[in-house]
Amino acid sequence: MYRRPLQSAVRLGINVTTSRAALGKVTRKMFCNSQLTLLFNVKETPQHSEDEVGSFTKLIEAMGFTGPLKYNKWKIKIAALRMYTCCVERINYDDFFERCTLPDTLNSWFLIAQLHVWMCLVRMRQEGREGKYMCRYIVHSMWEDVEQRCKIMGIDASHRKESLKSMTETFYAAIFGYDEGILSDDRVLAAALWRNLFNRECEDPRQLELMLEYVRKQMQYIDSLDAEDLLLTGEVKWRPMLEENAQSILKVATPTYNDAGL
Repeated sequence: MYRRPLQSAVRLGINVTTSRAALGKVTRKMFCNSQLTLLFNVKETPQHSEDEVGSFTKLIEAMGFTGPLKYNKWKIKIAALRMYTCCVERINYDDFFERCTLPDTLNSWFLIAQLHVWMCLVRMRQEGREGKYMCRYIVHSMWEDVEQRCKIMGIDASHRKESLKSMTETFYAAIFGYDEGILSDDRVLAAALWRNLFNRECEDPRQLELMLEYVRKQMQYIDSLDAEDLLLTGEVKWRPMLEENAQSILKVATPTYNDAGL
C-alpha cells in the first residue's frame, strides 16, 4: 500500500498549480495586450540574470522571502513536483529489494526514494537561485507524500509524528553523507551507502559495488541533462540498474512544453 502512487494527490496538485499559473499569466498578458495569443512549445524568456541580483534582493532573501527569478515561480514549482514524482514512480523497487536484499517496508521505500531525491538536489543546486528554489519544493513535495502514505497505512497521529521526525533526521544525515561521498572517492561514497541505504546491514561487497556504480552513472547521466529543461519540466528518466554499457550517456529527446510549463 505504501508503494501505491498518490496519483490523485499529485494530479490535484498539478491541476491547482497549473490553473493558478495559467490564470496569472493570462491576466498579465491581457493587461499588456488585448490581442492575446497562446503560444505552445515556446520557452519562457529569462526575466533576470544572476548578475542583476542587487543588495535589496539579497536582503529580502536573507529575511526568508524569494526574490525575482529567471523563470515563473509556478512553473518551477510544477517542475519540482514532477521531478519528485519521477523519483518515486519511475523506480523499479523490486530490483532494489531483490539485488540489495532490502525488506519490502515503508522505511526501505523511503531510503530508496531519498537516494534519488538527493541526486536531483545535487543536480539542481548547480543552477543558482532558481535551482535552490526548486530544491525547496522537491523536499516539500517529498514530506507531503510521506505523510500521506503514512495516513493511508493507518498510522495514528502520535506514531506518525515520531516516524516523520525519525525520517527527517535520517534524510538530512543521508544528505550530508552522500554529499561527502560524491565529493570524495568511491570508498567514502560506498560507506555512505552502507550506512544510509543498507542501514549498516550489508555483508555482500558486490551489492555495495552495484549501488556505487548505479549512483555514479545516474549522477553522470542527470548532469548531462539540459538545465533549462529541468527547471521548466522536471522530467528525469532514470537509467536501469543493470545495463550492458554503463559508461554510455544516452541523450533523451528534448521535452516539449507549453507556456503553462506542461
